Amino acid sequence: MDITEHCVVALTWVLQDTLGEELDVLQEPVEFLVGGDDLLARLEQALQGHGTGAQLALHLEPEEAFGDYDENLLFLEPRSAFPEALEEGMIIEDTGLAPEVAAKLPKDHLFTVSQIYPDHVVLDGNHPLAGIALRLTLKVHGVREATPEETERRSAGTGFFKLHA
Repeated sequence: MDITEHCVVALTWVLQDTLGEELDVLQEPVEFLVGGDDLLARLEQALQGHGTGAQLALHLEPEEAFGDYDENLLFLEPRSAFPEALEEGMIIEDTGLAPEVAAKLPKDHLFTVSQIYPDHVVLDGNHPLAGIALRLTLKVHGVREATPEETERRSAGTGFFKLHA
């Protein structure tokens, strides 16, 4: 079966930046819905018409991957609005923030705690890979029809490429 819209593909991959540093390695096949919310549009386009056993090497510019880095998604918030057990690198949903902080931030978003100072915290609403050109080498391990539930949900249950609450 060839890959088309609304089918499920089982993939493995190696994701690197343009300097060759590995950012993610998916060694065991994971299923993704093509034509849903699981994969980047550029990746779905590249997969079209391929079948089990296909191997692809893609170069993705930031606008084809996670977008350009947006400085407007950096927020400086009072340290007192956060729990004591806060660490750099933590991912926080906007719903998990104090109401006075959450009211100022984009809705349905995830934020990375990028820096902690005695009086304030820097939140970054960009995807961790925003602004980075990527190399993706992948292999198709299987292709099947999507179930009605997967099509309705717009996901095979894995949303690696989507980082939203």
